[in-house]
Amino acid sequence: GMQGMALRGGAKDLAAQFRFARAVAISSGEPQDVVIDPQARRWEGAKGRTGELPAGGEIVFTGARASLFEPGQAEAGKGAVRFFPDGAATGGRVRMLAGEAGKRGGWDVDVGWLTGEVRVSRVPVPQ
Repeated sequence: GMQGMALRGGAKDLAAQFRFARAVAISSGEPQDVVIDPQARRWEGAKGRTGELPAGGEIVFTGARASLFEPGQAEAGKGAVRFFPDGAATGGRVRMLAGEAGKRGGWDVDVGWLTGEVRVSRVPVPQ
């Protein structure tokens, strides 16, 4: 119910930030990073934007480690998606899961590595 709605809203907000970072990379000609910290439930994006990921459930990032992009920042668990001036990206996925283990549904925010396309999709609850 409420947790699912919060996760959906969080997924849409994060997708908007990924799209913003891609647009800034294209318009400025400079690569832009969006750093995800699942443990702290925070993100840092283009133009100094920051925000929080929804409380409750589990946040899982799949993609490059932030330390690959930010010299000297080898904090465990942080990940990043880099957007390039040609619109491409390093790609990645942020999965926001609700409910108990084994009975989780939620939302995925996917960034395509070749096109930089950002998509939000539902993760079905296992039967």
